[in-house]
Amino acid sequence: QVQLVESGGGWVQSGGSLRLSCAASGDIDHIYAMGWYRRAPEKRRELVAITTSGRTTNYGDSVKGRFTISRDNAKNTLYLQMNSLKPEDTAVYYCYVDLRTSRMARGDYWGQGTQVTVSS
Repeated sequence: QVQLVESGGGWVQSGGSLRLSCAASGDIDHIYAMGWYRRAPEKRRELVAITTSGRTTNYGDSVKGRFTISRDNAKNTLYLQMNSLKPEDTAVYYCYVDLRTSRMARGDYWGQGTQVTVSS
């Protein structure tokens, strides 16, 4: 089994900052990619940022220059530093992991989601 535990969401005023964390634990042999997605009310889920084991990093266009994704490989923990937050960043943020278990089974795993609310 694999568990993803997210933390760090909350409420902040426009222009403020928040830092999200996602700790992956359990039967993990190799992590191919870790990332953050978000879903705002009545909108489709969108990519926020993702980083691969090859150290490739991609950001959604709406967060480039404001958000920074980072990863502590030793702890299998992912972070998202969010600066200059805007009301349109309000959404539920989900941690995503593409990994392989000790039984060589590869799959996608999602966290439970953490709410980020930015007030104007």
